[in-house]
Amino acid sequence: SVGEGVTDLQPGDHVLPIFTGECGHCPHCHSEESNMCELLRINTERGGMILDGESRFSINGKPIHHFLGTSTFSEYTVVHSGQVVKINPKAPLDKVCIVSCGLTTGLGATLNVAKPKKGQSVAVFGLGAVGLGAAEGARIAGASRIIGVDLNSKRFEEAKKFGVTEFVNPKEHNKPVQQVIAEMTNGGVDRSVECTGSV
Repeated sequence: SVGEGVTDLQPGDHVLPIFTGECGHCPHCHSEESNMCELLRINTERGGMILDGESRFSINGKPIHHFLGTSTFSEYTVVHSGQVVKINPKAPLDKVCIVSCGLTTGLGATLNVAKPKKGQSVAVFGLGAVGLGAAEGARIAGASRIIGVDLNSKRFEEAKKFGVTEFVNPKEHNKPVQQVIAEMTNGGVDRSVECTGSV
């Protein structure tokens, strides 16, 4: 269902929640460089809805705080319309919910921010869901070398399906990983994407 004043969504639309929401009107939402919406940016302190600060959840009469504006640990949720994105209704919901923010985050960061050019080299640090999305973005962009960096060597086989052409496990070298990559590439990669969450 949709609330009063919501015009871009209709009951029955298939959507995915996004915790980095977009109001669609502020300078950040119109920027190619940032998606930190002034209204809906990630705020771990906010426990209610944007407009009134009140929670829409309760149990036994006690309010339950909203989590990151999405509350996706709930079977049902109430979110600001800028915190969902409409998806193709043919996409199987039992699959898209699993890859929701991981793959799209990495893919979007690579295609929209790093913007590798055809033939360039890209290093992707971390080959979880976000890193696999970043590798796929590099592949789509036409990168010639996509170097996956991860502490788990078992991830390389799966990463190949997403375009990773070479793999580096920092634990297998006695020098800093950036030095290993610089030596592999005669000076360094054209783009790198950090997907470990540990800069």
